[in-house]
Amino acid sequence: MGEFERKQQLIQEMLAAAGLEALVLRRVSSFAWATCGAASYVNTAASEGEATLVITPKGRYLVTNNIEAPRLEQEEHLADQGWEFRVTPWHEAHDVIAELTRGLKVGADVLLPGATNLAAQMARLRTNLLPEEQERFRALARLQAEAMDQAIRAVRPGQSEYEIAALLAHEMERRGVQCIVNLIATDERIFNFRHPLPTARRLERYAMLVACGRRHGLVCSCTRLVHFGRLPDELRRKMEAVAYVDAVFIAATRPGRMLGEVFERGRAAYAEVGFPNEWRLHHQGGPAGYEAREAIGLPGSTIPVEVGQVYAWNPSITGTKSEDTILVGPDGNEVLTEIPGWPVIPVTLPGEKAPIPRPAILEIT
Repeated sequence: MGEFERKQQLIQEMLAAAGLEALVLRRVSSFAWATCGAASYVNTAASEGEATLVITPKGRYLVTNNIEAPRLEQEEHLADQGWEFRVTPWHEAHDVIAELTRGLKVGADVLLPGATNLAAQMARLRTNLLPEEQERFRALARLQAEAMDQAIRAVRPGQSEYEIAALLAHEMERRGVQCIVNLIATDERIFNFRHPLPTARRLERYAMLVACGRRHGLVCSCTRLVHFGRLPDELRRKMEAVAYVDAVFIAATRPGRMLGEVFERGRAAYAEVGFPNEWRLHHQGGPAGYEAREAIGLPGSTIPVEVGQVYAWNPSITGTKSEDTILVGPDGNEVLTEIPGWPVIPVTLPGEKAPIPRPAILEIT
C-alpha cells in the first residue's frame, strides 16, 4: 500500500474511532500531510490555506477558488491523486463545505461550527511519519544543515542581524527550503531573549542563528552559534551544560516512553549541571512533523514516543542553546541536521554505548 492510500486508511480509522462520517482539513499542515506534500498556502505565515480537503462517504473533494485551482491541478497534480475539485469564483460566496457535509457527522482540524475538533488527532497522524515521509525529511534536513553551515560561516562582525537573517534565508531558499522561522541574536540579545527577531543591531563578537525550514510540508529545526575571539570560560561552561541536557533529551527519546517522561529526564538534567530553573524560561521542544512542533513536551504528557517520529529538542541556558532534529529509529536515534565538520561536545551518559556529540559554539580566532 502506497503512502496516499495508507493515509486514507488512517483517516477512516480516525473517523471510525470518533464515531464520525466526514472530515474537513483546512490547516496548511494537514493539507500537506493528506496530499503527500502539496502546498495550499499563499501567505507562508498562514496556518489555514486557500484550499480545503473534504472527505465524505461519497468521495474526496478539494474545495478552492478559481485563483488556486490551476496550480493545484497542474503543478501539484491533485486531480491525478483522485481529489474531485469543487471550484468557486473568488468573488462569490459559496458554502461548498456545508453542502458536501450536510447531514453528516463531521470532524475538522480547525474550529468549525457543528464539527468535532480533531486537531489533536490530526497532529498525532502528522507526527508518525511513514517511510516515504522519513526519506523526504532526511533530504530536507540535509539541505537545511548545508544552508545553516554556509550562512553561519559567512557571518562577520559588523553585519546587522537583518543582514545575517538574509544570509540564512538566502542559503535555505536557494535550496528549495522555506525559512519559516528565522531568529537572529547578537551579543547581549542572546542573553536577553529566547525568541530574538532580527534587528538592526550589529554583531560584535557572538551570534546565534535559529531556523525552521519547510519543504514538501515537513518542517525541520536547528540552531547554531558562532563567536569571534576566544570563548569566555563562563560561556563555554554554559554550552557544555546545555549540550549535556540536550544529550539527555535525545537519549531519553526512545519507544516505550511517554513525552512527559522524556521531559522529566531533561528537567532533571538541568539540575544535574547546576541550572535547575533554566527550563522555566523557554519550552524544551517536542515532536515535529508538518508543524515546527506538533506538540510541546510538558509534565505528564501521555503522547508515546514511537519509531518514525522526528523530535526537535531545544534546551537553553541563558546565552546558549542546543537544537537539532532527530529521527527515532528502531535501534537508535539519527541526528538529521548534523553538520559535517562542525565542532562538537561529546557527551558521555550512563548506559549509552558511545558519547552523544552535540554542537559546540564555533570559535573563529
